[in-house]
Amino acid sequence: MQNLLVARNVRIAETPVPDRDADNAIRWSERVTIAFLFYSVVVAVILPVPPSVRNLVFLINSAVILTYGLLIGLDSDRRTRVIGPIRDWLLLGLTLLAYREMGWFALPHQGHALEAHWVIWDRAVLHGGVKAAIEAFGPVLPAVLEIAYGLVYALAPFAVAMLYLYRRRDRVERFLFIFALGVLLAYAQYPWWPSEPPRVVFFGEDLPAYATVFRRFNLWLLGNCGIHTSVFPSGHVAAAFSTFFGMRQALPERKWVSRFLFVMAVLIAVATVYGRYHYLADAAAGFAVSVFALALNAVLQGNWRRKAVTAPLLRQVTVCRQAVQQNPTCDCR
Repeated sequence: MQNLLVARNVRIAETPVPDRDADNAIRWSERVTIAFLFYSVVVAVILPVPPSVRNLVFLINSAVILTYGLLIGLDSDRRTRVIGPIRDWLLLGLTLLAYREMGWFALPHQGHALEAHWVIWDRAVLHGGVKAAIEAFGPVLPAVLEIAYGLVYALAPFAVAMLYLYRRRDRVERFLFIFALGVLLAYAQYPWWPSEPPRVVFFGEDLPAYATVFRRFNLWLLGNCGIHTSVFPSGHVAAAFSTFFGMRQALPERKWVSRFLFVMAVLIAVATVYGRYHYLADAAAGFAVSVFALALNAVLQGNWRRKAVTAPLLRQVTVCRQAVQQNPTCDCR
């Protein structure tokens, strides 16, 4: 028995994290997504939104959940290899749906007390030298920040594509779980922090000195596709750092990928505040949400690892005990 305990401790330390992305079972990233869809329906019932919005959310989310059930069922018999990749990419599209649904919950804002507190920190940072440092070399760095801000929507597809490119599709779930958890946790908070971006509340104040073509594009995109429910936490920052954390876990041997994503995440975080798309508080909260997703993933990984190692050992101990009961002279070690 003592030998078994020693062996268990060694194996727990050395055993890699077991894959949780078996295509014939519901994935953890899908559980997070489905939980968010149920949450969205509940929010639609709680908030005083029009009945048409409430009905639309219920119908769309019900259809998505049924679609997931169909895909999982089709994937369970392993007759085709197409369904698995569809599940990989479907989740990325559903994060956009989640964002749009939170936009449908926008309600009239009663004052701007939150924004008035947040902007004090922004001005202390921007006028404390950050804005001058960014604009020290003319429009170059402001343009880089705007490009990074606009590319946030491409980071997650890029990450999944890299896993495919390096033949590591079996690790896609490791990335998707952290990404989905970080992004959806940020979106889930929007209905409870009604707020508008600083460029709207404090119109014409603290704006970048250079209106580059990239900034005009971002403003056009936000004007046509943005939501008016909340800016806290920053979905851009949460998505960028969740992508970085997810790829650091899923593809650690390709360091250039995670390093590139880290640089992009930092640039995006700076761009959100400098470009007056978000407050510093939004960016900090978005980063905190992504760190929480990473920490929860670490806890779950430890649980999965222990279960994967201890389950066969417990079965072995049970068999050994039964053998001893049947034959006391049995040497079962």
